[in-house]
Amino acid sequence: MKPIWIVDDDESIRWVLEKALARENLATQSFSSARDAMAALQNGTPQVLVSDIRMPGASGLELLQTIKAKHPGIPVIIITAFSDLDSAVSAFQGGAFEYLAKPFDVDKAVELIRRALDESLRETDIEQGAAQTPEILGQAPAMQDVFRAIGRLSQSNVTVLITGESGSGKELVARALHKHSPRASQPFVALNTAAIPKDLLESELFGHERGAFTGAQAMRRGRFEQAEGGTLFLDEIGDMPLDLQTRLLRVLSDGHFYRVGGHQSLKANVRVIAATHQNLEQRVREGLFREDLYHRLNVIRLRLPSLRERSEDIPILARYFLAQSARQLGVEAKRLSPQAMQFLSQLEFPGNVRQLENLCNWITVMAPGQTVEIKDLPQDLVEERVHAPQPAQIVSAPASAAAVAAPVVYADPAAAAAPVDAVAGNWISLLEVEAAQMLASEQPEVMDILGRQFEAALIKIALKHTHGRKNDAAVRLGIGRNTITRKIQELGIGGAEDD
Repeated sequence: MKPIWIVDDDESIRWVLEKALARENLATQSFSSARDAMAALQNGTPQVLVSDIRMPGASGLELLQTIKAKHPGIPVIIITAFSDLDSAVSAFQGGAFEYLAKPFDVDKAVELIRRALDESLRETDIEQGAAQTPEILGQAPAMQDVFRAIGRLSQSNVTVLITGESGSGKELVARALHKHSPRASQPFVALNTAAIPKDLLESELFGHERGAFTGAQAMRRGRFEQAEGGTLFLDEIGDMPLDLQTRLLRVLSDGHFYRVGGHQSLKANVRVIAATHQNLEQRVREGLFREDLYHRLNVIRLRLPSLRERSEDIPILARYFLAQSARQLGVEAKRLSPQAMQFLSQLEFPGNVRQLENLCNWITVMAPGQTVEIKDLPQDLVEERVHAPQPAQIVSAPASAAAVAAPVVYADPAAAAAPVDAVAGNWISLLEVEAAQMLASEQPEVMDILGRQFEAALIKIALKHTHGRKNDAAVRLGIGRNTITRKIQELGIGGAEDD
């Protein structure tokens, strides 16, 4: 962490703050004039700047203006013995984090510096995240299409909507779009809209003024201001509350916004890249997402394939993640044996690239030896693969509104002898074919019909497995006894015993 700079022509003030911050184990660097601090900015920057407002030569307001022009993310606390309204207004208009009048309580001053330090470290995390982003890896044709799209968009500022499953690497694509754009030298700021409570999301996006709500003890810049001149990545945009969708639409439409509790319109020069794992068209139809915002975001759509669609990339990704986790821990990178690599390449990875990365971190820490065999992988992963149920073939009932009876499900005796990758996902493929046929024939209530067939098939198999005992079948399926009883009645399933 960088030191806290103290700029004051009063030596006693510098001494008091130095000693108080030293007790908090915080490093400091002191200057007797604003000019000295400005000169020091050529060789380094502070984590937080604490400056007197009136000093011989350049004033604290001039220093504030200089540092905000070059390093807007550094919080500046202005201290003055002239606690008049004009000084306070000038300080806040210049972007000061807080205003503190002499004589001040030392403990309160340290508390204020602590708050500014937290804000500064938050800004630093944003900058470091962009600087440490790895390149996207992939040789599969589906990923080559993504790379070509990034290349075509490299000189554009157009809004992009990235779709894809959770964990497939949507933020990496957004960072790549930023890195290869004309805004590459400016900030890349990411915000997961689903991870922020609704009451705080507005402040996170647009910032707030001091006193805007309980706990708003200082003005705070939002993500739009932090990303000024650069790129703002809004992840999981489909989960954004409707009232905030309206505010976001206004920013995208006219480029202006207000901080929470503010009355001054601010101009946003920001490129917005949004991402979601949800079906936004469906969200629009359900009234959960504004159609006009959807069209604003959906200028260019970039679909990111799941890891299942590019399983040939698993070896190169696994080697990269093993090397990365080894560097982080300061150990030698582990290697996967050919058999272990083939085993991983045949897994489904529902968590996509993120799941593979977490697995490689586990291997680095937990697997014995430098060469990792299948037996060294997480036991639950191995057991799940070895004892996976044999795929089933589905003979579907006629696609009609009355066709709610369960399909016939039977084990395929040839499946056990077939290669794993030849049968993986077979029943899903058959389901997709059935759904496509029903949709093509404009069959109504497709979701309801297939859902009832799916539930009936599961319950029938579970009852057969438990010899008709409903309670045991419910336990095996992970549902309640009342639920399975109701489903049996609704679906007209026979062969169940009252136990």
